[in-house]
Amino acid sequence: MKKITTLFVVNYSEKGSAGTITEQVRPENFWVFTDEGVSATQKFDGTASLIKEGVLYKRYDAKPTKEASKNHIDGTAWNINDFRQVPDGAIPCQEPDLVTGHYPHWLPCLRERKEDKYFWEAFDLSSQLEDDSYELCGEKVGSNPENIIGHQLIRHGSVLCDLEDYSFDGIKQFLLNPENNIEGIVFHHPDGRMCKIRKSDFCIKR
Repeated sequence: MKKITTLFVVNYSEKGSAGTITEQVRPENFWVFTDEGVSATQKFDGTASLIKEGVLYKRYDAKPTKEASKNHIDGTAWNINDFRQVPDGAIPCQEPDLVTGHYPHWLPCLRERKEDKYFWEAFDLSSQLEDDSYELCGEKVGSNPENIIGHQLIRHGSVLCDLEDYSFDGIKQFLLNPENNIEGIVFHHPDGRMCKIRKSDFCIKR
């Protein structure tokens, strides 16, 4: 699963800033407004994972090394040699992004690896999980904003949002509504394309 882009253009004044959302739709995401069969689903706040042919994977981003980051000049492209060495068995999701510095992979979870403990806890508590991508959420995942007891693997795209107005203002009002206590929305195209919008893009606190 590639890194998915934000529905609208976000302008960043400086590296690490929150950014300013605009009403300009990113060109690659016009399908949200023009195509049939697009669905709006809840974006969960956790850690991405994957089940493929019964094997459990977690997301791993082979970002540039600390040394490369220290010497990098903002606004310039990364070099392919700047990225970390990819662990054995990792499956690349896309080519290295020389603009953003992201190089996402799926890394197999190992039962003997301590940091994979909660992935296995959620996996073992679920029955007959189909091959697909999931979000690991639970008590030991970040600050557990989803308020889940224990740990769960939540299938991506499984929870629909009751969003009828896909306009900029319609999406903003939906996310402002205190009844919609979610991180954001992921839009799904029938052909597999996706894009996202988060409360934080509008500077809305969850």
